[in-house]
Amino acid sequence: QLQLVESGGGLAQPGGSLRLSCAASGFSLDDNHLGWFRQAPGKEREGVACISSSGITTKYVDAVKGRFTISRDNAKNTVYLQMSSLKPEDTAIYYCAAAGRILPVQSMCVTSRYNKWGQGTQVTVSS
Repeated sequence: QLQLVESGGGLAQPGGSLRLSCAASGFSLDDNHLGWFRQAPGKEREGVACISSSGITTKYVDAVKGRFTISRDNAKNTVYLQMSSLKPEDTAIYYCAAAGRILPVQSMCVTSRYNKWGQGTQVTVSS
């Protein structure tokens, strides 16, 4: 069974940090572009951070640049999202996704380009 399973979400205070992990089972992430997406209540799902299959190229939405870092460990078949300086507006369900293929740079964080999704993990930033 092909699965992506996220972990590491929870409650954090403003200015705090969380690290999300996403482990794949049933398939290899090696040749996939990978991404973290989020969806807040009443809003569309948006690409937060994405990484190329090689790990060399990353892309971030402006709202998280300088605060979030995406990384991957192909040996562990896992992708991570380190979130720092968290803000209340970061509150959302966070999903990891795999594209199933290599994507052009200009579309590497486009939601519709991804075809494998995890179940999501809730991140709440509140004092």
